[in-house]
Amino acid sequence: MRFTPRIIPVLAASLAFMLQACGGSDSAPLQRATSFGQVLGSNDSTSGTYSWKGIPFAKPPVGALRWKAPADPAPWTDTRAATQFGNACLQNGRIYGPGSNNTYDGTIATTLNTPVGSEDCLTLNVWRPAGDSSNLPVVFFVYGGSDISGYTADPVYDGAALAKSANVVVVTANYRVGVLGFMNLAQLKTGASAGEDSGNFALLDTIQALKFVKNNIAGFGGDPGNVTLMGQSAGAINTWALLTTPLAAGLFHKAVPLSGGISLASNLPAGIIPTLNPASTYATQGNNLLYKLLIADGKATDTASAQAYIATQTAAQIADYLRAKDGGAILTTVLTGGLTGSGPIPDGAMLPTDPIAAIAAGNYNKVPVLAGNTADEGKLFAPFLTLLGGPPGFKISDATRFTMMQNFNPDAPATLTEADILDPAYLPSSTPATGWTAKATLLSSVFMIPSRDNVLNTLKAKQPNVWYYQFKWAQEPAPWNTIYGAAHAFDLPFIFGNFGPSLFSNAANSTANKPGRLALSAAMMASIGAFARNGDPNNAALGTTWPTWPAKLVFDAGLTQANISVQ
Repeated sequence: MRFTPRIIPVLAASLAFMLQACGGSDSAPLQRATSFGQVLGSNDSTSGTYSWKGIPFAKPPVGALRWKAPADPAPWTDTRAATQFGNACLQNGRIYGPGSNNTYDGTIATTLNTPVGSEDCLTLNVWRPAGDSSNLPVVFFVYGGSDISGYTADPVYDGAALAKSANVVVVTANYRVGVLGFMNLAQLKTGASAGEDSGNFALLDTIQALKFVKNNIAGFGGDPGNVTLMGQSAGAINTWALLTTPLAAGLFHKAVPLSGGISLASNLPAGIIPTLNPASTYATQGNNLLYKLLIADGKATDTASAQAYIATQTAAQIADYLRAKDGGAILTTVLTGGLTGSGPIPDGAMLPTDPIAAIAAGNYNKVPVLAGNTADEGKLFAPFLTLLGGPPGFKISDATRFTMMQNFNPDAPATLTEADILDPAYLPSSTPATGWTAKATLLSSVFMIPSRDNVLNTLKAKQPNVWYYQFKWAQEPAPWNTIYGAAHAFDLPFIFGNFGPSLFSNAANSTANKPGRLALSAAMMASIGAFARNGDPNNAALGTTWPTWPAKLVFDAGLTQANISVQ
């Protein structure tokens, strides 16, 4: 009999369950109870951890539940195999998201700008050190991806190494992205709840997953009274948002927002790119999407006739029409219609219309905060250089760059050059003012850094326990040490202790730089563990004292050892 790849893990879990019933000791720690049913996980002897993957924390948000607040999943009676990641949430393919196989593999290059994933996606994953220790700190991670992509099955987010090294329980959870996760449309608002009417379905998903943690994590050895909410990029923006909503009060006790902010344009000097848009921006997006869908379906011929058609329908009829649409068709319309862009909607009910003002007034969930950025954030945002009046930074497509990185041998003599990747306008890369590095630094100065200063300075005026790091490691083999350096997201492998295979692993990780990056990773994981445990990131691995903001700790390394300093 031939078993398909999807059947094998289920059979393995079933066999483990039978062995447990017969007294098999290896599987005994792997069966855990949740409020919805029993789950059976995996024992990874290589990493020294147990894991449970793909646990539902909400009903699939499909059909009538699309654009609804998440609801508790239906209970299950049989022990559920928890050995595979759940589906990525439906999204348009990007190199930062999954391919057709729900993981990092070569199909990513062939699925760019096409719908991947599934709307049946609200699952979470748990890792813990092997053994029977209890009351461990919990680190709950929220992935990035511009709030239009991302998935917990990304190999960088595997929680085993962090759980073992930091002696914590690690949780990752999927959440809806794009217009399925953030949708501000009047016809979807029913008055049922402020959260649902806000359109912040992605944030509600994360709150639902945090509630699962509160109610169930003790059964996995975690302390529900000591949860650290950590997010990167869009995940950091979402973390800041949850800091300002009463709906998340008491669900987390520390926060680690990395490379994100929560500032409106009105909070910042002129010419600065904000990290938060007003609710009106998303109302315009929602209306324009509705118009384009009606035109595509032949119910209208232009915006005016679409508006006229909408006037003949009730809000419930429009909502039913949208929920009956194929999710992939909606995302294709978003992409072809130039309607991309998502993020928290500051509606004034679930989220304050001005989160920075709310923090300044003390109206937020006050917890210790550890923030961070990379030194070369702008080097991952090459297309944004058009905002500075020049061409995009990369002259090659994402598909070409993906394949180039996938095939790169970091230990072989260099054959690629900067000129193979960068637009000639930014060469030589080291040219003052006009070179790649100078332009990427300028981009960082008008994007990430102002929002960082805005929120951290506002926060520090209300509480003393605010820490900050800058990640400065740039030891990749040429030419990637210049192309990326310490780019946005390049701190993540160090925090999770995962160096491949994944999107940037071939471009970044050589045999020569291995000793230094492993030493730096160990110090960063120890810092996350200390903060999760004590609300203070100071620990012996740093070799120095980490003062609070506005001082910063610099995480760096040479080829053979970590170089950690205070500035």
